[in-house]
Amino acid sequence: MVDIRERRTGAKVYYYLEHSFRLNGRVVKKELYLGQSIPRNIEMIKSDFMQRIYGQKWYAPLDKIRVNYKKDIGSATLAEKEKELESFMIKFTYNTQRIEGSTLNLRETADLLQHGITPSSKPNRDVKEAEAHSRLFYEMFNYKKDLNLQTVLEWHYKLLKDTREDIAGKIRTRHVWIARTEFVPPAPAVVHAELDAFFRWYDKSKGKVHPVELAALAHLKFVTIHPFVDGNGRISRILMNFILNKHGYPMLNIPYTKRSGYYNALERAQVKKNDWIFVSWFFRRYMKEHRRYVK
Repeated sequence: MVDIRERRTGAKVYYYLEHSFRLNGRVVKKELYLGQSIPRNIEMIKSDFMQRIYGQKWYAPLDKIRVNYKKDIGSATLAEKEKELESFMIKFTYNTQRIEGSTLNLRETADLLQHGITPSSKPNRDVKEAEAHSRLFYEMFNYKKDLNLQTVLEWHYKLLKDTREDIAGKIRTRHVWIARTEFVPPAPAVVHAELDAFFRWYDKSKGKVHPVELAALAHLKFVTIHPFVDGNGRISRILMNFILNKHGYPMLNIPYTKRSGYYNALERAQVKKNDWIFVSWFFRRYMKEHRRYVK
């Protein structure tokens, strides 16, 4: 969290940005002098300040992950690559569906997607959406073009067409509320404009922002717009992994067991309008998930 601190010298007041973080086992404090008044563009200054800090703390180990991941993949046989990708797809499908309320466990998901064994006594919707997510994952993984609204609408349609055809691939026209959170998504009247702004931001940022940071921000910004009645989280995580894969980084599986921290980081970032709350959580989760590539 970035804090604005004031210091007094006699009658004069001076303002600073301050942020503390842990690096190599010790607490490091960074500060930036703002002046004798808080600038009007304080949010932009905060963003630039945090980007410089995270550049020092995170970018080098994140890039090390990419280098070692590419070496690992480069030495694998085609069969090994396919098996590893299938394993990731199953875990990713299980966790992303489970986060959204699916009743399928990991074994049932694996049996369904690997062997076509339909679990007994489980809702047909959960089965159909797991199968649809599996197909969508492979489509995303092999997609060669870049993100645009039409592609995302098509992905959403393919995800839900077998279970929610009435809303599949359609931008919402009604207000939506998210249970157990203070955050309220944008009104339907502004969703189209928010989506236009999202893709302008993406096109402008994709060559400037670190790819892992870009993936985190794309996830956060898209799910904050909440353009669909249902499926927003799943599509946001698909976008996240599309960006990571496109730039040669290993993809991220957010475990169902870690959903509390995930939800908390999303909500705090949305309510406080501070993207770095989620980005910093994302970086830590990504480093833990891929720590074998850091050594």
